[in-house]
Amino acid sequence: MRLSLVLALLIPLCAVAQEKKKGPPPEPKNLKVLPATMGGAQVIQVMRNFNAALKVECVYCHVQGDFASDDNPKKETARMMITMGREINAKFTDGKPHVTCYTCHRGAVEPPTAAPAEDAGAKQ
Repeated sequence: MRLSLVLALLIPLCAVAQEKKKGPPPEPKNLKVLPATMGGAQVIQVMRNFNAALKVECVYCHVQGDFASDDNPKKETARMMITMGREINAKFTDGKPHVTCYTCHRGAVEPPTAAPAEDAGAKQ
């Protein structure tokens, strides 16, 4: 009975201690295409958008444990893609983003270069 009471009191304290350990995300390092003024939380949101657009985990482009490293060549490819998207969007005068990673990738690492077979015969 006492053990149950002690556990009931300690579990919430442990959860609070875990939350405190997290703290704010670290300041980003080695930003070459994203604005250097971006904070850690902003960079994490951008990275989550990449995760959703390509359906990949962080280590697809980053080195595990050293996200600032440029040792993974896919990171440079991602930088080129960001630049391409910016250049396309800059041509629109309304200032809205018209092209994102998802526009082409649609949840795939390699964007399809042809319409799916069932859509190929669709009339316009």
